[in-house]
Amino acid sequence: MKLKFIGILVVAISLFSCEENAKQPRKEEVKMPLKPNIIYILADDLGYGDLSCYGQTKYATPNIDKLASQGILFTQHYSGSTVCAPSRSALMTGMHTGHTVIRGNKVRRNNEELLEGQFPMPDNTYTLPEMLKEKGYKTGAFGKWGLGFPGSEGDPVNQGFDTFFGYNCQRLGHNYYPYHLWSNKDSIVLAGNAGKKKEIYGPDLIHQQTLKFMEDNKKEPFFLYVASIIPHAELVAPDKILQNFRGNYEPEKKFEGVDAGPEYRNGPYGSQKECHATFAAMVSILDQQVGEIMDKVKALGLEKNTLIVFTSDNGPHREGGADPDFFNSNGSLKGHKRDLYEGGIRVPMIASWPGKIKANTRTDHISAFWDVFPTFGAIVDAKMPTNIDGVSFLLTLLNNTKKQKNHEYLYWEFHEKGGRQAVRMGNWKAVKYNVLNQPNAPLELYDITKDIKEGNDLAKEHPEIVQEMEKIFEEARTPSSVFTFKQETYLSSK
Repeated sequence: MKLKFIGILVVAISLFSCEENAKQPRKEEVKMPLKPNIIYILADDLGYGDLSCYGQTKYATPNIDKLASQGILFTQHYSGSTVCAPSRSALMTGMHTGHTVIRGNKVRRNNEELLEGQFPMPDNTYTLPEMLKEKGYKTGAFGKWGLGFPGSEGDPVNQGFDTFFGYNCQRLGHNYYPYHLWSNKDSIVLAGNAGKKKEIYGPDLIHQQTLKFMEDNKKEPFFLYVASIIPHAELVAPDKILQNFRGNYEPEKKFEGVDAGPEYRNGPYGSQKECHATFAAMVSILDQQVGEIMDKVKALGLEKNTLIVFTSDNGPHREGGADPDFFNSNGSLKGHKRDLYEGGIRVPMIASWPGKIKANTRTDHISAFWDVFPTFGAIVDAKMPTNIDGVSFLLTLLNNTKKQKNHEYLYWEFHEKGGRQAVRMGNWKAVKYNVLNQPNAPLELYDITKDIKEGNDLAKEHPEIVQEMEKIFEEARTPSSVFTFKQETYLSSK
């Protein structure tokens, strides 16, 4: 492994304060500009209610709100899963969790020792960045990966990305002052964070490299995947930012974490005395970085030929001192991260593309992460694989809703917590918990358009819908030799 050392003096100079699921999605009946730049920004565990344009009132997200005002806001967009790795796998492959190659947060171990990185995507996986590279795009990923350990076939540089900078391992991505980050195949040791020092805030350094990628590739089409670690798990913000929020969110919540020993900065979260203020500060950092990406696009003269999408990988978490109930992070939705109720999987999504997407619009089109692959494919006129589950929502982006194809259903499965499944079919939502321990566990049924809080189970009143949902639960998935949907063989990175 090649090592490079970056000290604080070097870094400090550059830091920035539904018809049926189509097996072959049809070509869109619209003429696209020649190879527009595509920027996809993915927040980590940001809830449906964590943005002010989605109803947050305890703090503001002005830059993300501006992005929404310039484009379209989705009210019924769903993540790939309710935890990190399978959600990102659905995004990268265009397949839901009944088909995609990574269906859970599977750890790597050497006996009892946790190893860096997660179980890898197979080499033969056809990914979103690979599709875009074939169409002449430069591809870059910045932030958190989680789909293959360093040097594996699932390493981002082996899955279609020309450039990667950030956390390969999602467990190490819990910590905001990391000992090292990855630059392609090189481990970048951060001397400013040695021991207990906190001189290099990971998101700042990653953001610097994100903007550099844009500058370096301004003359050719690029796909930029910004997989931020904010606001996941550990609650940490630089004091210069935190001081603007301190004292504004009383009563404060305290969290006692791991601040020393062999587990320090190896996944467990550090202590935090000001959980509420720190969470608000972290979201403000994310918002500022989105604003700087928007400003960079404009400064480079790329504004009219760049699509920017902002979303989150799943619902809000309750770890490391996070308090989603205090901030109403899931809005009016039921559930949090690791739930398959709406609060665990319905996420904000905003898309802006001046001259193509009508400004200040909203849509209730039902879509999910696995739709991104065919949508971007339609934009660049790429031939789609026949095995994906996604349906392009390009026509919704372009305000041509009359011709927009819809899903017959959306499907999720989750291998933790006794096993969980969910289906969204039109107005109906079916949820099934503890399916591994009780295969015949009762199905919950909700009319989601009338009961967004999923509080009125209508299963007994609609046996015909229940029967249809049960059939989908059985038929929507294919077996996986690695993610076997058996609790006793599954390990979670938590």
